[in-house]
Amino acid sequence: MSINSFLVQLLNGLASASSLFLVAAGLSLIFGVTRIVNFAHGSFFMVGIYIAYSLVDKLGTGFGFWPSLVLAAIAVGVLGALIEMVLLRRIYKAPELFQLLATFALVLVIKDAVLWIWGPDELLGPRAPGLSGSVMILGRQFPSYDLFLIVVGPVVLGLVWMLLTRTRFGTLVRAATQDREMVSALGVNQAWLFTAVFALGAMLAGLGGALQLPREPATLELDLNTIGAAFVVVVVGGMGSIPGAYAAALLIAEIKAVCIWLGVVDVFGIPVSFSKLTLVVDFLVMAVVLVWRPWGLFGRPQAPSRYVGMVEEPLRRAGKPYLIAAGLFGLVLVAMPILTAASPYTTVLMIDLLIAALFAASLHFIMGPAGMHSFGHAAYFGLGAYGAALLVRSSGMPMELGLLLAPIVAALGALVFGWFAVRLSGVYLAMLTLAFAQITWAVVYQWDNFTGGSNGLTGVWPAPWLSDKNNYYWLTLALVALGVLWLRRVLFSPFGYALRAGRDSVLRSDAIGIDVKRMQWVAFVIAGAAAGLAGALYAFSKGSISPETLSVGKSVDGLVMVLLGGVQTLAGPVVGAVTFTWLHDTVARNTDYWRAMLGGIILLLVLLFPQGIAGFAKQLFERRRPIATTVELEEQKA
Repeated sequence: MSINSFLVQLLNGLASASSLFLVAAGLSLIFGVTRIVNFAHGSFFMVGIYIAYSLVDKLGTGFGFWPSLVLAAIAVGVLGALIEMVLLRRIYKAPELFQLLATFALVLVIKDAVLWIWGPDELLGPRAPGLSGSVMILGRQFPSYDLFLIVVGPVVLGLVWMLLTRTRFGTLVRAATQDREMVSALGVNQAWLFTAVFALGAMLAGLGGALQLPREPATLELDLNTIGAAFVVVVVGGMGSIPGAYAAALLIAEIKAVCIWLGVVDVFGIPVSFSKLTLVVDFLVMAVVLVWRPWGLFGRPQAPSRYVGMVEEPLRRAGKPYLIAAGLFGLVLVAMPILTAASPYTTVLMIDLLIAALFAASLHFIMGPAGMHSFGHAAYFGLGAYGAALLVRSSGMPMELGLLLAPIVAALGALVFGWFAVRLSGVYLAMLTLAFAQITWAVVYQWDNFTGGSNGLTGVWPAPWLSDKNNYYWLTLALVALGVLWLRRVLFSPFGYALRAGRDSVLRSDAIGIDVKRMQWVAFVIAGAAAGLAGALYAFSKGSISPETLSVGKSVDGLVMVLLGGVQTLAGPVVGAVTFTWLHDTVARNTDYWRAMLGGIILLLVLLFPQGIAGFAKQLFERRRPIATTVELEEQKA
């Protein structure tokens, strides 16, 4: 580890920071003005590199190379404008989380569109003409194109800064970032301002992708890999701050470069692989920054709000018709294995649906009544699954006891993570939960001797009396029903009402003596325990477990379930979990382009039912209820 190699590695970090900054700058702009957490921003990066590949192929690798990169960025900007006008403009008045659901559906649609147009194979672009060689720096060869990228980052930062500070458009953008309603009241066409900002943000992401063509192949995994890193940069730098995004990109890229340079180092006789830390170092940085400075490096602290929750009716206990319907539905669920004896797969699918329902209900517990958005809820699901598997495999513990102790393992994780998370709010809280989930995933993924590493754990089977899938289904049904009813019972307790009070107004709750942070912390532990039970049931139902159970994708699935069913209804997460899991299974088994079809269905549901499926059903029932009451009164008078 020489000083020369260290300096060259820092230069590599600068090159990586430039491309990361381009994506993060666009994401920060879009969020600052539209307040949309654009999950599809990584897809714009992916589309940019694919379009650049095709344009270079058509225009040639010589003179046509550089215009191809610019045209690819413009094409992505046009795509972003079309998406904003056709879809997002229709849901600006919907809750922010439903906008997140819509952009997630776009990720699925765009991924399959790219698969259909360019195929599943990796596409490696040509070297940049004029910059295909390398230069000698400190006795080492350094790619000329990377030097070009090092310059691109500050140049784009300067151009964006001039656009935002020296033009009327920039003045409007900065004004909209501070107060969108006031900008609209002053006569500014807010719709076209949003479209222009979204197109500019998409164009920056497309440019970032196009510039990566000579460095890395175009693959279908670039979207989710990129959006995770971009979210981290935006949050660390401060939401809406372009200079903050550049500073955060530099910080994270250089720390990764240092980790690669260190390699494997003996620390007190123990070999530590710093190069493996690159999988999670950005999330470690984000966790440290958010704990130390909750609004990011260049962000501004938010003033306490007198009202932060949505207007909701008070919780009401279930009426007699609802209880009768729930009882009949429960009887049908109990009899399901008998009714579907000719289709054993149906029983397996029903187990998955029940587990998904408990997982979604646990996430809804902290999202709805507590008002805390979590992007990393899969951590507790995975801790429960691995806790059950390791207890049974390592200690020879009976499966039944391992199933009971697994929620405690998950609750302990929630106890630690929640202590830090409840000190934040909004997007910053959500991103901190994501950071903790990714840190947990990295530990599980790399601890080969204990967790099995990337291969996971196998041979996690239930007790002999549960080897029959019907028996395991009935056990799952009983535990899931108890878990969901327990969460519901907690919400109707004084603790549940205090939790909702803290969500609706922190200042008023503090004034009457409610310790809001402690209430939220306890809610994290309760939700973590329920998610851990779902994870343990999942592990024993599949007979194996892998790090995928803690991944970002699993957390996103939980978010989609809750939002699809409806945040403002207690039945929403169960309805959303069953709908999403059933659609995912059915669509995936009937078409190769299941992501696009599933994304299209989700988009349709978001547009038709912005309050969720269960929320729409509740509204429909309440509209008919006064009519029915009037008819009954007239009959009584007659």
